[in-house]
Amino acid sequence: MLVLASASPRRREILGRFIKDFKVVPSNVSEECSLTEPRTYALELARRKAREVYNRVGGTVIGADTAVSIDGHILGKPGSEEEAYRMLKLLSGRVHRVTTGYCIIHEGEEVSGAVVTEVKFRELSDELIWAYIRTGEPMDKAGAYGIQGKGGLFVEWINGDYYNVVGFPLEIVWKLRELGFGVM
Repeated sequence: MLVLASASPRRREILGRFIKDFKVVPSNVSEECSLTEPRTYALELARRKAREVYNRVGGTVIGADTAVSIDGHILGKPGSEEEAYRMLKLLSGRVHRVTTGYCIIHEGEEVSGAVVTEVKFRELSDELIWAYIRTGEPMDKAGAYGIQGKGGLFVEWINGDYYNVVGFPLEIVWKLRELGFGVM
């Protein structure tokens, strides 16, 4: 049994494009983490999520966590509209990194990794930022934007895996294929 340890509808949708038979079991771990380096941070949270779900239900479990970072700071999910504004203002006109750590527990062994994508934002006016915030879209997303939604308008270019920016890099699907799971 393949298990996705995530409540994210975006992760569920991407995995479902390639593998039809899997179960969703969200993890119960806190997303609080004192680590400050994006790769280490994302990997640690992915491992915690995968291990917690694996210990509850077994099977092959996928855990993932995505971190948006700029200037050495990790931008989590905004806790308020004002925080979303500050994040988007910080990203405006600049390049940032999106890092997704993943952990697959298969037959008791862990396979983990991290994927990094660079994203360049266009210059954003205050008016546009507040209009976007009023849509509600940024409030449940790391870095306060969703590239797959209205936030995609802000992106001038990306260097790397688009699906990583959404939160589920295709490297995970490839690893599952290598572990013997049928894709497509």
